[in-house]
Amino acid sequence: MNWLSASPGVVLTAYHPSGNNAESHAKESEETRRSGQYTMNHDNSKKSTERPQIDRSSSQDSLDELSMDDYWKELENIHETSKNNHREQEVVVVKEPDEGELEEEWLKEAGLSNLFSESTGESLDSVVFLSTLTRTQTAAVQKRVETVSQTLRKKNKPYQVPDVRDIFRQQSDSKEKVSGESEPSSVTARENKSEAQDEFSVGISEETTLLEDVPVSETDINLEISFAEQAANLKDNSIGKMCKGKEDDTQLPNFRLPKDKTGTTKIGDLAPQDMKKVYSLALIELTALYDLLGTEFKQQKAIKIKTKDSGLFGVPLSVLLEQDQKKVPGTRIPLIFHKLISQIEEARLDTEGLLRIPGVAARVKSLCQELEAKFYEGTFNWESVKQHDAASLLKLFIRELPQPLLTVEYLKAFQDVQNLPTKKHQLQALNLLVLLLPEANRDTLKILLEFLQRVIEHRDKNKMTLNNVAVVMAPNLFTFHGLGSKTIEQSEFVMAAGTANVMRFMIKYQKLLWTIPKFIVNQVRKQNTASQKKEKKDKAMKKLLKKMAYDKEKHEKQDKSPNDADVPQGVIRVQAPHLSKVSMAIQLTEELKASDIVARFLSQKSGVVQALKKEEVFLYEIGGNIGERCLDDDTYMKDLYQLNPNAEWVIKCKHS
Repeated sequence: MNWLSASPGVVLTAYHPSGNNAESHAKESEETRRSGQYTMNHDNSKKSTERPQIDRSSSQDSLDELSMDDYWKELENIHETSKNNHREQEVVVVKEPDEGELEEEWLKEAGLSNLFSESTGESLDSVVFLSTLTRTQTAAVQKRVETVSQTLRKKNKPYQVPDVRDIFRQQSDSKEKVSGESEPSSVTARENKSEAQDEFSVGISEETTLLEDVPVSETDINLEISFAEQAANLKDNSIGKMCKGKEDDTQLPNFRLPKDKTGTTKIGDLAPQDMKKVYSLALIELTALYDLLGTEFKQQKAIKIKTKDSGLFGVPLSVLLEQDQKKVPGTRIPLIFHKLISQIEEARLDTEGLLRIPGVAARVKSLCQELEAKFYEGTFNWESVKQHDAASLLKLFIRELPQPLLTVEYLKAFQDVQNLPTKKHQLQALNLLVLLLPEANRDTLKILLEFLQRVIEHRDKNKMTLNNVAVVMAPNLFTFHGLGSKTIEQSEFVMAAGTANVMRFMIKYQKLLWTIPKFIVNQVRKQNTASQKKEKKDKAMKKLLKKMAYDKEKHEKQDKSPNDADVPQGVIRVQAPHLSKVSMAIQLTEELKASDIVARFLSQKSGVVQALKKEEVFLYEIGGNIGERCLDDDTYMKDLYQLNPNAEWVIKCKHS
């Protein structure tokens, strides 16, 4: 994130809503500085003495007034702990962004800042990117481009501001050239008054056809079609109710992902260069979904503030990981975070009220100070730490992060998930938001959610159901001003229940949330294919292509030529450079899966293979229209081969 980059010792804080004046911000800042909380942008303008109606369902998946009592108790515990710690931290109040500023930053985050670049080459890169977008994604980009264009014209910027219609006309023309279509009538049609509608409808044309065949299911999560396109289709055809409050909220459905023959792609399965494309596409898709469902989506602009550059508590994740990796190379989770979870689990998870019952405040404060002094020296006595104290330290660690675990940029977007009309929309939005989190935040969140699920699995003894855990943990991830208030406004109660509900979703559906939707992976494939075609036409690449020609020709003859006697048609060659059997020709069949290929290699007995476990090695799809992708065991190889016939197939260990 270029506009949000910060050096070690620097952290970011969010915009405050324009409806409050500077004096009120100063008071709130003083309170949040003492309590270590993040100020949420919610509307307190509507006052009401009435509590919202509560569903008192007995289901453990429903939220009622009784279960929310734990939420307010947790807030009181947080407030008490923060008063005892007296951690000072500078908080700076930020003014409302200027007109068009958020949209301009959004375009930078989406990788489209070069739309306003004077460089023709950079503009062409954007045309390639735009050619892979869906109709709803294109509309979201168009909306932001128009706002920025109008703002730049008002400010009389010295360089030429492109017309938004020209940008998308380039995209449309580029796509027609790629497909080889020549339809003068369609070009003429662009000259009429419906020009904009025609131009901004370009995108993945298959979406329209596929949408006609999308089955209407309450529990199936369709990852093949853009979430925003699905929502638009439901809206256009009046299928389902799009009004908030219509859906039964007594329990969470058992959502499931229908099997994909080309394999399910999880976060961590793709190469970094493809994950950058996933980030841009997820941001545009989420914005398109929020636009369509009438929910405002704004990344929170942030500024720099002072923070600690060493230690354990109150240190940015990036700084923690930097110092931890010096001790344990390759670690992706803060060592103190991992150790606190291990400490809680060593005492078993059967303890009644685990996470809900706080540790002794004075003892927790003393342990915190002792950990700061002795943790990295390895002299801290963990045997003296009681389980409830360890749980309190874990929650304290999360709260004391100078930037929320869900990040300043997207904390409000996570909170606003509760405003989406259906549970399926909420799950889809959370899926995209998880993709947008920085790697360190996402990895830490994953470990936390997995731990919380293990706590819930012992609910018969510890009495901590999904609801109980969600309402206790929500204030630690979604803290906001107003804690400890005896008279709870309706808006605050709704927010509390909403954040607890989002917490429920993240815990219950965590496996779904760490899945990269197939439609986004397919868009990445199309971008890679388009970029490869562009590179082949680039004269500057000729010398490099000549240097690569010999190796490329040799490699194609060895591995891919259908006329090669060693690799006939319908056969792939799989490489396993780290195993005793380094290469094997595999006949593709309808039922052949990735796990079958791995099993064949592992069946070749040797000392090297015996040292490896089946769960440690995976088959990878490398090259062609993807950078690198780790395949899940249930991938049907013939189907994937048809999707990417130019890929190489390599068996290797996956880096944890």
